[in-house]
Amino acid sequence: MNDRIESIRHPDGVVELQLSRADKMNALDPAMFDALIEVGEALRHDKAVRAVVISGRGKAFCAGLDMASFQRMQEGPGADVLGEGAAGADLLVRTHGIANAAQQVAMVWRDVPVPVIAAVHGVAFGGGLQVALGADVRIVAPDTRLSVMEIKWGLVPDMAGMVLMRELARDDVVRELTYTGRIFSGEEAVRIGFATRVAVDPLAEALQMAHEIAQKSPDAIRAGKRLLNGSASLSAAQLLLAESVEQKALIGSANQAEAVKANIERRAPRFADPA
Repeated sequence: MNDRIESIRHPDGVVELQLSRADKMNALDPAMFDALIEVGEALRHDKAVRAVVISGRGKAFCAGLDMASFQRMQEGPGADVLGEGAAGADLLVRTHGIANAAQQVAMVWRDVPVPVIAAVHGVAFGGGLQVALGADVRIVAPDTRLSVMEIKWGLVPDMAGMVLMRELARDDVVRELTYTGRIFSGEEAVRIGFATRVAVDPLAEALQMAHEIAQKSPDAIRAGKRLLNGSASLSAAQLLLAESVEQKALIGSANQAEAVKANIERRAPRFADPA
């Protein structure tokens, strides 16, 4: 992950990712873009992972795009803003399915097949907010400052923000935040739908949740995420059928049988990694 992200694997399959550019409030530079994509893509194929927690070291979760990248924008259209790494490609080129590389920095957390929990403190501005929005769950400190800040720099949210925000908040709220770029608190983020809940220690709460999830059947957890990922784009009929397909595959499977047996015997379950 180069020097931008520290990955800590806990014995129960929880993976803790810490953005490690604390001296720059974990701002997104080319190396950070590439590291986020790299670790996200690796976790997509990791059968042993049960849950993921993303946090930022130091004073902030992520302050957004770094100043050097903004300065390079002054070079005009086509400026090499994000360098020659994965995220520096032409924005119009779909490098990761339906997304470009910059969008994949946020969307990859939806592609990771297990729950991803963002522990947010300090600030989450612009691209940093969009990384957090890509997570399944966001736990924020009450005094966290958040902003859809792109308008300050004459830009629009383009790291999948438009897709992610419309899932979480009312249309008029998304419009107001996009047009004004105003800073709002962690407590307001919960009220409007951008955050799941507030906690004095978001990281401790996120890890507690991740460890709880890690004790559940990994097959059922992954099936649940697949269904939830598809819920916005599928019709009612398609989603009902998808429920049935997932449930048919789960019933009688080894991990489902273990869940039943463990509950009957009043003991902790012993689940195997997904096939």
